Amino acid sequence: MSLSDPASNLTTGVPRDSLTVALVKNLFTVVLSISIIFINGTLIHTFRQHQVLNSNPRYILYIHLVANDIILLTMITLLLLISYTLLRVNASICMFMIIVAVLANLNNPFTLAAMALECYVAICFPLRHVQICTVNNTYVVIGLVWVISSLTILPDLFVVLATESLDFFHSGIFCIRDKMFRSPELKEKRDISFMVLLVLVWLTLVYAYFNILCAARGATSDARKARNTVLLHGFQLSLCMLNYTHSHITSGLIALLPQAITDILFITSILLQALPRLVNPLVYGLRDKTIRKCVKRSLCGAGRDGAIQRKDEERPAGGHAR
Repeated sequence: MSLSDPASNLTTGVPRDSLTVALVKNLFTVVLSISIIFINGTLIHTFRQHQVLNSNPRYILYIHLVANDIILLTMITLLLLISYTLLRVNASICMFMIIVAVLANLNNPFTLAAMALECYVAICFPLRHVQICTVNNTYVVIGLVWVISSLTILPDLFVVLATESLDFFHSGIFCIRDKMFRSPELKEKRDISFMVLLVLVWLTLVYAYFNILCAARGATSDARKARNTVLLHGFQLSLCMLNYTHSHITSGLIALLPQAITDILFITSILLQALPRLVNPLVYGLRDKTIRKCVKRSLCGAGRDGAIQRKDEERPAGGHAR
């Protein structure tokens, strides 16, 4: 669901979908979202079960990326369902949902930058990698990511609390970001902060890539793998940019096809916000041999445990007695 202005057109006299079309769209969205959340949840479960993953800074950062995708996708799905069912929601609840979604969305670029720097340290400073990239330092970095993301959205919250009346927070609104944070200055500040954020993250990725590229001249397999990983981070960051350009793309399409506004909102939300959440588990996670082996081991282990449990249940009482 778009958290931006185009969706507000749904409340300004534009014909809504028929009941059948609305049910099909919501069913498709829910099934797709649950499927992606299940895949990501399987990776988190696997991470918690295997020490080779939860003691490695690289995988800790990766799982943080996956967890943020789950949070963001959950909020997007809830907002989409609300737009079709309740239409309006209490402003305080809406503000909480939007802040959570924005935080999860902002965390991803910072996490990608941290992952690229970890690859850079591993290749360019291999002797110091163990000292720099420890588990504790990784969790400190994750904490800093949340702090920086919070500092980006908290000024918006303070402005709303200072400028809006108490009645506004008890009223029902169409839950999108521009309906919650209505000041034009906040929208301008948001666009500028997003551009600065993306430029800084891109510079970090480019810096890491070219330094790893120089190290890769030695033709070591680790250096080549790290170089390809940073390139993949660039692809993931490009997908993150789709979230930031979502409102502009949607606005342009609605201007061209105003009668198809509901279809445009649905399609762009799926293509630009939901499907990119599949990239982390499928493209990055399953291409990693260690993660792939651990996932297979977890799934096969669950199957064996279930078979053993069924055999125990089928065994006659007193079967162990001799």
